[in-house]
Amino acid sequence: MLLQAAINIVVAAVALLVAASLIDGVTLEPTGFVTAVVVFVLAQAILGPFVFNIARQYASAILGAVGLVSTLLAVWMATLVADGLTLSTPMAWILTPLVVWIVTALGTWIFGYLVLKRWWDKRAEEKNIRRSMA
Repeated sequence: MLLQAAINIVVAAVALLVAASLIDGVTLEPTGFVTAVVVFVLAQAILGPFVFNIARQYASAILGAVGLVSTLLAVWMATLVADGLTLSTPMAWILTPLVVWIVTALGTWIFGYLVLKRWWDKRAEEKNIRRSMA
């Protein structure tokens, strides 16, 4: 669980940096960047299941957009809490959640797979070594 949290924080930081570098109207301030990332990750963790349950109950047709909606809400919350993230144009508000959602989804999947696969393979190798010694 701690490993997953670390992966989420790193991937969210990368996603916000990518959005800031690609989208006009997105500003990241170094002084509030860490706070913005932490707020985003916490909001995403809380809002993801909440939005999913609301969509499942009242609008099952939009279940596929749950990640995008929770990302939009998490970005919005990060802009409220910290001066580290600012979205100043309507296009930034449209594109930033989309870019952050794509980068976090792909990053979490790829990074998580690589890290967890290495851990799992190392664990299996250690078990095999212990078995051969017994």
